Amino acid sequence: MSAELLAEFVKRFAAHTVIRAALRRPAEGPSVTVLFGPSGCGKTTVLRCLAGLERPESGRIEFGGRVWFDAEQGISQQPRQRDVGFLFQDYALFPHLNVEKNFAYGLRRMTADARGRRVEEVMTRFRLDELRDRRVHQLSGGQQQRVALARAVARRPQLLLLDEPLSALDGPTREELRLELRALLREVNAPAIVVTHDVIEAVTLADHVVVMEGGEIRQQGAVEEVFSRPVDSIVARIVGIETVVRGRVSSMREGTAAVAVGPTTLKAVGTCDVNHEVDLFIRAQDVAIARTLPLEGSVQNHLPAVVKTIVPEGALVRVVVDAGFPMTALITKRAHEELHLSPGERVVASVKAAAIHLVPRSRR
Repeated sequence: MSAELLAEFVKRFAAHTVIRAALRRPAEGPSVTVLFGPSGCGKTTVLRCLAGLERPESGRIEFGGRVWFDAEQGISQQPRQRDVGFLFQDYALFPHLNVEKNFAYGLRRMTADARGRRVEEVMTRFRLDELRDRRVHQLSGGQQQRVALARAVARRPQLLLLDEPLSALDGPTREELRLELRALLREVNAPAIVVTHDVIEAVTLADHVVVMEGGEIRQQGAVEEVFSRPVDSIVARIVGIETVVRGRVSSMREGTAAVAVGPTTLKAVGTCDVNHEVDLFIRAQDVAIARTLPLEGSVQNHLPAVVKTIVPEGALVRVVVDAGFPMTALITKRAHEELHLSPGERVVASVKAAAIHLVPRSRR
């Protein structure tokens, strides 16, 4: 059996705030688990409990067969005993030290020769040689982020914990460093757990995503599974699915359900009981907008609709239509220009049956 991180615990705060965690992740080799959800949902608390910076009231945390925390046995190892690297949201670099000395501080238990070799190795891996003599205030946001990550991995920790690692950066820098951070995490060759509330960061960084809300884990699994097939409407809204509506199954035929949503009937792939209520989730990028009904194609749903709002978003345009229920489409700027769309105009909104995810409400 491969080594694992096993964490099942409860952390309580004042005002009846309760955080519950249940995680099972690899404890060796490169893997990135993202704790994802809105601000205040408990993500950072879970991270701090794993690091030993917070102590849960009950439960157990085990890493690679070593018990880090066990409430019943009275075991609670200190952060330095757990051998984790922690990247704080504000980076927590020492402003009075240069880049090289920021690294060396965490390696002070090594011999001078071993410390020097490790500093040089980290400098090279993170492309920081030219910055070694600079103080923190002389670094850009992206450089600070890279230095902080390098310092966190310099000791070769068993587990790397990152709390909103890109949140302190401006928009363009943040976008530029997402892929770089992903590559660096793969190079570290140790499991990492990353906290973020940003959808793009979660999709870019994660091998495995854990969705939290209200102190609870609502869903976890592979990125594509969680973001395409949420278990309920709460997760659907957290992961950014734009159209979330309720309907009732009117008929089933060969794995395709006919679902009544107000005055509109949609066909969706799925197996559901007739006359049962379901939640329907439709991603905006799966909705096409046209002036007239397409003459051919495999799309099962062509819905007469009226344009309600149009919002430019860079190279894309967000179009909300009324198709008997509010539905959002995300189209290219070029498509918008060719269609000459304006609020109040009639269009046809099309979506494939396979692109509509159904969840029976009895599961919730």
